[in-house]
Amino acid sequence: MLKKKKTEVYALGKHISMSADKARRVIDQIRGRSYEETLMILELMPYGACYPILGLVYSAAANASYNMGSSETNLVISKAEVNGGPTVKKLKPRARGRSFPIKRSTCHITIVMKDVSLDDEYVEMYSLKKTKWKKKSTAMTYRDMYNSGGLWDKK
Repeated sequence: MLKKKKTEVYALGKHISMSADKARRVIDQIRGRSYEETLMILELMPYGACYPILGLVYSAAANASYNMGSSETNLVISKAEVNGGPTVKKLKPRARGRSFPIKRSTCHITIVMKDVSLDDEYVEMYSLKKTKWKKKSTAMTYRDMYNSGGLWDKK
């Protein structure tokens, strides 16, 4: 009997103190990207939700290197999902003996990473994926116009 080699690892963060919608805004940006590209995106995004997600991505990569012995250059985020968690409900005291309810939402985040070197089908799909970078435009800049003498006269 042939044993199929495991190609996926995951990291799970439960009861993270943030709204699921705020976490989804960041997760949607990193889904399907490589590990190194994900680190750059998360370090440069200006959202507070990036910090716990960055920790989960580091944890998933550490799980992959420890459990499967895979290199970080071969890792791709195959699945990333955010689910709502329990809501912590408190009462804040207000004037005249009244109270005001405070709801602190939590979420559960799952990051699944796949090693593309172990999965032949995924390597072919990943190599055919279009790059996100655009071509440099061929329009002339002000510097080019100045150097060519078209916009201003050189002195």
